[in-house]
Amino acid sequence: MPAVDIIDTKKKKTGSIELSDELFGATPKLSLVHEALVMSRANARQGTAATKTRSFISGGGVKPFKQKGTGRARAGTIRSPLWRKGGTVFGPHPRDYSYSMPKKAVRKAMSSVLSSKLAEGLVMVVDSLTLGEPKTKAAAAFLKGFGLEGSTMLLVTGEDQNLYLGARNLPDVKVVRVENVNIFDLLKYRNLLTDKQAVAKLQEVMG
Repeated sequence: MPAVDIIDTKKKKTGSIELSDELFGATPKLSLVHEALVMSRANARQGTAATKTRSFISGGGVKPFKQKGTGRARAGTIRSPLWRKGGTVFGPHPRDYSYSMPKKAVRKAMSSVLSSKLAEGLVMVVDSLTLGEPKTKAAAAFLKGFGLEGSTMLLVTGEDQNLYLGARNLPDVKVVRVENVNIFDLLKYRNLLTDKQAVAKLQEVMG
């Protein structure tokens, strides 16, 4: 069973916590990670792209010229796709791009990413992930104390407004609740900083 040290804001060890084998000790399966990522991005699409066909464009109710005798090709409406300002043929229309994968497969993909991060030493656990004041400067100083390099995801359980407000203006930093964690954020952000309560909640939700 894998374990990780619990540290304080000065990076001193204060204890350790055992992690679930299923969640942090799994053998990474890249094919499932790819499938889960594609599904996550597809489900995030709005699907609101739309174009107007000839039936949605105003005007064109009168035949532009007589059927015969002009030497031109016959035409019944100026809103034909062949005409300027006419309708669009085979253009995009609102649709739902979302689909689902088996829950076990999604959990396996998540555990693959978490296990890889733990193996690379990118998972850091503290006693409590809170901020004294809602200041960007305070959040930057708090994270700098851990010596984290690269982007960082803060995984929390509650709604610490000071932490949310302090970190929201920091580039490459995102605060995510355990209930909202997803494969895209896990892959996008290099480091994972969390606390004991969030780890326990994550293992409960994903277990």
